[in-house]
Amino acid sequence: MPTRKKPVVEETLREEDVARLLSNPTADVRAEIAEKIASQHAGLSAEQRRMAEDIFRLMVKDAEVRVREALARQLKENPLVPHDVALDLARDVDAVSLPMLQFSEVLTDEDLVEIVKSQGTGKQVAVASRAHVSADLAEALVETHNEAVVATLVSNEGAELTETTLQKVVEEFGASETVGGKLVARRSLPVTVAERLMTRVSENLREALMQRPDVSPETATSLLLQARELAVLGLADADSDVLKLVDHLYRNGRLTPSIILRAVCMGDMVFFEASLAKLARIKLENARTLIHDAGRRGFEALFEKAGLPKAFFRAMRAAVDVSYQMEYDGGPNDRERFSRRMIERILTQYGDLGVEFENDDLEYLLAKMNQLPATMLGE
Repeated sequence: MPTRKKPVVEETLREEDVARLLSNPTADVRAEIAEKIASQHAGLSAEQRRMAEDIFRLMVKDAEVRVREALARQLKENPLVPHDVALDLARDVDAVSLPMLQFSEVLTDEDLVEIVKSQGTGKQVAVASRAHVSADLAEALVETHNEAVVATLVSNEGAELTETTLQKVVEEFGASETVGGKLVARRSLPVTVAERLMTRVSENLREALMQRPDVSPETATSLLLQARELAVLGLADADSDVLKLVDHLYRNGRLTPSIILRAVCMGDMVFFEASLAKLARIKLENARTLIHDAGRRGFEALFEKAGLPKAFFRAMRAAVDVSYQMEYDGGPNDRERFSRRMIERILTQYGDLGVEFENDDLEYLLAKMNQLPATMLGE
């Protein structure tokens, strides 16, 4: 049986081999040699590795792209490749650079940020696809303002995306189906980002609705506000997220009387308490004490300090009272049944004042309450 020929670099790699290998005029042979040496680089002795790296430094300047491409293909996941070689390959044409940019751990964040800022879309997408993208690198990628790059980044679960970076993404690309869809699919999304994304989508839909001749601007705004508020209240489960959401809505002018009443009608007492505390600018613990004051004057004082419409007072007072008597029943759609029973009790309060409502739908109730005179505060 014929003896299998040993690879060039095994045990016999000498300095004279460098000159001989590189003097071969055939690009195919040079590419083959580049790939062979690169594939065995990690297993060489220190002296052989030094000579191999001398070959690499010459080959990264080879006029033939296929030679450099073969080199990059084999060195992309090699942690021992010299930094200068990795960087030269990463700055090369796309066919050579993309494997290095996506996989090489030899490249530093500083290298990658510089490439992202100075190179084109192909390289930027490759960087955005890396197994791990640091927060600083992610920020640089978002600053490219390139939809394809940002879509790749937000779909990468290995990317460290800070809340600030995500907010920038939503502001610029929230209405983009491509980026928006990737954002929604992320395993973890801060509640503030999710709320702003809903707002951007709503704004986009509102513009489309307002183009229809059969939908007035007022109707379009009302419908989308209802849908958004319902969706927002479903975003936060943990109390910490609720508090963060309330603060976010307050700072952005979206902590409205309607969403506060909607929350308490759906049994979301934490959102209700946090909202009144935020509007009244007092501590949450103090707001809770006033809301649940047995003498009932505490809630009235808090309501006035929060600056809510007086027509909403009886509804919110009734909702707080009823919340002590009601719980979710644990069955399907229990939240909707809870809300329906809550509204029935609230309507009783207004019936006592001689104010009649034609149905017990929450949206109808909210719309009518906004039309009531500001004389409904007194008990």
